[in-house]
Amino acid sequence: MGDTRTKLIEGALETLRTQGIAGVSARSIATAAGVNQALVFYHFGSVDELLTAALRHGAEQRVAVYRERFASVGSLRELLDLGRTLHAEERAAGNVAVLAQMLAGSQADPKLAPATATGLGLWVAEIEEALGRVLAGTPLTEFVDVAGLARATAAAFVGLELYEGVDREGAGQAFDALEQLATLITTLDDMGPLTRRAVRGRLRRATGS
Repeated sequence: MGDTRTKLIEGALETLRTQGIAGVSARSIATAAGVNQALVFYHFGSVDELLTAALRHGAEQRVAVYRERFASVGSLRELLDLGRTLHAEERAAGNVAVLAQMLAGSQADPKLAPATATGLGLWVAEIEEALGRVLAGTPLTEFVDVAGLARATAAAFVGLELYEGVDREGAGQAFDALEQLATLITTLDDMGPLTRRAVRGRLRRATGS
């Protein structure tokens, strides 16, 4: 029984990667899994429940692969380098497409939204921990909502999966802009305490804090 469930979960992920949310059905998933489509309903009750289980399973597996690398990040530059690597590897494997397709599917089927948010949230947690660590002590640490920035970062990486499909050069420019921001923050952090104090004062006036 466990083996059949695993096949169905893997079949659902493969269907999302290759056919997108529009191509998902009990029949297409069962075909990818190599089982009878009646087993979708026997084991999961509905296609939506199977997709929910598949996304959670896939996200947990993929986040686990990168957890040690996230934990070793010591600077914003290293975090962005990891982001580039992660995006390239996960895009090549079709895993970013799974999240992107589930996000698209959630717009039409609200029942998919909680599972999609949970899957994305696993990535957000790793990014948030790393951002909190690398921004600590920088001039921005008291002005940045790290939790919100982590969510924006995760959403941006999923969005780049879709954007890259129509404008690869533009997606590359987006990554380059993030690297320029990292360079700016690093430069500010390398300045002396008087300069950092001046930057903080300017930021407080700009933000009204």
